[in-house]
Amino acid sequence: MGRFELLRELCGAHGISGREDAVRKIILREIEPVADSVELTPLGNIIAVKKGLKRPKTSLMLDAHMDEVGLIVTDITDGGLLKFASVGGIDRRVLPGKTVWIEEKIPGVVGAKPIHLLEEDEKGKSVPMKDLYLDIGAGSRAEAQQCVRPGDAVVFDSVFDLSHGMVKSKALDDRAGCALLIELMKDGLPYDTTFVFSVQEEVGLNGAKTAAFAVNPQAAIAVECTTAADVAGVDREKDVCRVGEGPVLSFMDRRTVYDRDYYNLAFEAAKSAKIKCQPKRAVAGGNNAGAIFSSRSGVRTAAVSLPCRYLHSPVGVISQDDYAEAKKLLAVLAERIAETDSV
Repeated sequence: MGRFELLRELCGAHGISGREDAVRKIILREIEPVADSVELTPLGNIIAVKKGLKRPKTSLMLDAHMDEVGLIVTDITDGGLLKFASVGGIDRRVLPGKTVWIEEKIPGVVGAKPIHLLEEDEKGKSVPMKDLYLDIGAGSRAEAQQCVRPGDAVVFDSVFDLSHGMVKSKALDDRAGCALLIELMKDGLPYDTTFVFSVQEEVGLNGAKTAAFAVNPQAAIAVECTTAADVAGVDREKDVCRVGEGPVLSFMDRRTVYDRDYYNLAFEAAKSAKIKCQPKRAVAGGNNAGAIFSSRSGVRTAAVSLPCRYLHSPVGVISQDDYAEAKKLLAVLAERIAETDSV
């Protein structure tokens, strides 16, 4: 299997929050031959333990979430159009005209009022989500009800492309993190490590909250994608992080104040191993660390993220080199944390 073929398969799977079954199936297939134990939790998390040659001084949990943002059908109109709500945070500006898959088998398109029928005060504005709809070509409610019903999952139709040293796909947040964890499990780390593939991150960090309680680690690393704004029209001081400049280390976001010693340790480890990395230059966003670090009596937590353009859209963009550097940094940082006393 080529370097990114597993990531291609993971990104191609349909798995909005609460509907991660297809993603979980791929991950279980990959890790069960190498894991020392695998547990499925009631919410659907995978908790896998891979033993190393050494027992850690600090018990460590690595986490990546399985779910992706998407849509969910809420109603069917008399004319056979589908109303929907978002699952996770989606910029409504990217939606009109996008093609989607409903329950993996029904193609559709996100529709809106035609431009020539817009009122003057509507022109030049993004369309509110309540005014958008999914069109599957049905001519009536009864016709649409033959194949669709409220509660059906909707994911973006997308490409997977590896040109120009980049990876372009839907669901890189956080299938890239899942692929990295799988690779680390297969390679093996020096110390016993718990790997968590969590559910429902995009709708409230639900899986990570329950997984961290169950595992009760002393330390954790959240493996994620984060917003890169190194695009036209954004000043350098506002671009947060840049694709191609290595994995991103966070000191604080809207959910978490990260462990300062681990933040510094990550940069020291990267410098020592000649691994490219960068700080996240903003207090913005959030990830599963927000549920993990406050679990039980507290968990010392770091975050290693891949810079990703167009996060939570039909096609994100990450660097292949950043992916490789992130894997190296995670291996080094995990070893450094595990070999050090937790307090």
